[in-house]
Amino acid sequence: MRHFAPYTGLVALSSICITLFFPLEAFMQTPDRGNELRDLIDQRTTVIKALEDEIGQYQSQLKTIAGQKQSLQGELKTLDITRKKLTADLAVTENKISLNNYKLEELSIGIKDKSDRIGTNRAAIALGLRTINNYDQVSFVENILSGKDLSDIWDDIESIQNLQNVLRGRITLLASVKTDLEDQQIEATQIKQKLASLKQQQGDQKKAVEYNTSQKNKLLAATKNSETTYNKLLQEKIAKRDAFERELLSFESELKLLIDPSSYPTAQRGILSWPLDDVYVTQYFGDTAFARANPQAYNGHGHNGIDLRASIGTPVKAALDGVILGAGDTDTVCPGSSYGKWVVIKHPNGLSTLYAHLSVISVSEGVAVSAGSVIGYSGVTGYATGPHLHFTVYATQGLEILDRKSRICGGTYHMPIADLKAYLNPISYLPR
Repeated sequence: MRHFAPYTGLVALSSICITLFFPLEAFMQTPDRGNELRDLIDQRTTVIKALEDEIGQYQSQLKTIAGQKQSLQGELKTLDITRKKLTADLAVTENKISLNNYKLEELSIGIKDKSDRIGTNRAAIALGLRTINNYDQVSFVENILSGKDLSDIWDDIESIQNLQNVLRGRITLLASVKTDLEDQQIEATQIKQKLASLKQQQGDQKKAVEYNTSQKNKLLAATKNSETTYNKLLQEKIAKRDAFERELLSFESELKLLIDPSSYPTAQRGILSWPLDDVYVTQYFGDTAFARANPQAYNGHGHNGIDLRASIGTPVKAALDGVILGAGDTDTVCPGSSYGKWVVIKHPNGLSTLYAHLSVISVSEGVAVSAGSVIGYSGVTGYATGPHLHFTVYATQGLEILDRKSRICGGTYHMPIADLKAYLNPISYLPR
């Protein structure tokens, strides 16, 4: 003999409906910490904006000084303003780290809240589904035969129908909350990656500040704050650089590397990206008027890349995806006569790019980099009469990273060496 399900009536159904009709937002509790975090985020954003405005003023001052005749006092003033700019750059990075930590904490609160809401409502939905299933076990005829009042039976049927409608809406809403939760989790992962990048940047910027300070100390120690001594040292630096370049040119002229023109792309603007955000070319490629007017610097053979204005500590970025072919510092063997701190990236299209006169190198040989990623910070290492970035483009087949003994410098330098045919005009590959 079949046993009828005990009558639970509207009490059980009503309690379930109340739970399911209760808005999802009611489960969300906005703690005081959430409001506090939003205020902190707004404060950091305001501070960052003020610092960026301050940095803009320093950059304008540095551009003005760059257009003036080179002198000891001018160089000292440049280093002082650069120190202030670098300190502000570092402060921006530190505030961005705090800002992103606050955002990450805010997201964590939101993620926990959504997880709790999903858990609570899944339990309510499960209860509703079990209730519907229990009522479905007993047919309409069996309910009548059980002795229930007919009006109660119709009320139960209506409640079940309402419960089904509410369940459909609640399941749809929970799907939306789940999507929001997944989006927040992705955003949290992105912020964690950004934080790691900012902390790396913070460390490099501290090195740039230290480098700038050491440059000023070295300059004062070498010149004794004398303009005459400064000019004498400058001429000695030019002479040494001239001798080193003649030696290098002689060696490169003898290289007979096989360079297949089809191994690298024909000249087309936009194949490479600019390595700096703020672009101002101070010296172009080849046998330019500037190179001819300064044979002591270019030996009458032209310029093998382009020079871009960049104050000390400016982020230098990869011009295209690639792998670090080499990195080094010619100043360890031949101070003030060549590239100083340099990085070469080998790109998959048959081109390679050189970034020279850096203050900080942020990458190491063999590491893969993506276009736009920071590979170092500009400086005034090697032969540079002022802060700038030297940028060269090669046909990779004609380029080698070699250790070669220098008669001029009396040591073995590690640097990129190229067949003269391998040097390409960077402007032909950069955006207009």
